[in-house]
Amino acid sequence: MAFWTFFSAKPLLWLIVTIVTFIVASWLNRRVGGTPLLHPVLVSLTLIILFLLLTGTPYETYFEGAQFIHFLLGPATVALAVPLFDHLERVKKMLLPLLLACMAGAVTAAASAILVAQALDASLETLLSIAPKSVTSAIAIGIAEKLGGYPSLASGLVLITGAIGCVLAPPIYRILNVTDEAVKGFTLGVSAHGMGTAYAFEYGLMAGAFGGLAMGMTGAFTAFMLPLLIPVMSL
Repeated sequence: MAFWTFFSAKPLLWLIVTIVTFIVASWLNRRVGGTPLLHPVLVSLTLIILFLLLTGTPYETYFEGAQFIHFLLGPATVALAVPLFDHLERVKKMLLPLLLACMAGAVTAAASAILVAQALDASLETLLSIAPKSVTSAIAIGIAEKLGGYPSLASGLVLITGAIGCVLAPPIYRILNVTDEAVKGFTLGVSAHGMGTAYAFEYGLMAGAFGGLAMGMTGAFTAFMLPLLIPVMSL
């Protein structure tokens, strides 16, 4: 017991646990054919939560090591601009439709979540945590903190939203006969943020590029839009 108490206080342990868990979850996802139902992020999250509960480790202790990976969320998001540069000309031609689609998607995602939560008598703090559920974790956590919500709840809801988006996207594309990679990627980026963008790369580099564009645009627009939308919908 003294051995575990000593090592559990070391940030390096939790950094290693996080990396190893994600590697195992990625291997498992490949073994089952890459299904979004067993997305590496969701599997890793579940395994780490169970491990923390079994060992009685506080989240604060775990985050002392995991914060180094958390820091990389921002640079990783910015790095998605690299594949987008290869398709810059098409983006310029489609700029107006992309802007309109982004704004419509962001407002619909936030407003629908707020209305459902209000109907269930959710607290104001919960509303503020649910509202940014459709933007990537790095942005959603910051928005929740600034608005007065729960960053941890916002982060969990972001993961759930991403998983649902990845599961529902393929059958919707088949029903609507969507074949354009740019459309597939952009809709995934708007509705399922980082997880959707990662999934979009399975359709091709163009889909991934437009997914990254949509994720960035949606995150930026949501950060400016939510402080105006929430007071109106809370009346």
